[in-house]
Amino acid sequence: MPPKFDPNEVKYVYLRAVGGEVGATSSLAPKVGPLGLSPKKIGDDIAKATGDWKGLKVTVELKIQNRQAAVSVVPSAAALIIRALKEPPRDRKKVKNIKHSGNVSLDDILGAARILRPRSMAREFSGVVKEVLGTAQSVGCTVDGMAPHDVIDGINDGSIEVPSE
Repeated sequence: MPPKFDPNEVKYVYLRAVGGEVGATSSLAPKVGPLGLSPKKIGDDIAKATGDWKGLKVTVELKIQNRQAAVSVVPSAAALIIRALKEPPRDRKKVKNIKHSGNVSLDDILGAARILRPRSMAREFSGVVKEVLGTAQSVGCTVDGMAPHDVIDGINDGSIEVPSE
């Protein structure tokens, strides 16, 4: 016999979703079905909550309490950098293997680092900035016209100043 249902219990479910699109209910059903939720309704809620992340893959947090789900977006460093590039939203079905060869300002990198600070394991804020710069290198963009690794070297030798929070 299953355990009794506790209305005050809070459960968190994390999943990756494409912003602004309704995911396949077949992939949502095994995650939210046992909690007594409708996968179709959850898919619509996720699409509504990720509307301003059109075309980007973001992590979504579902906070489930009393068979009600609250949806919030937990952006990754890559999603924040690609968003800072201000590229037009792409159609995932038609455009593949896109190159993000744009330029991002250091202020955008600092803004992304402030968002990621609570989840980072870095001791100091400069460490979080270096994490975001490493992601910028992986994405393939430049930072203020320089390669991201040159900015990391500049932070290490002190020629580029990073504010403390």
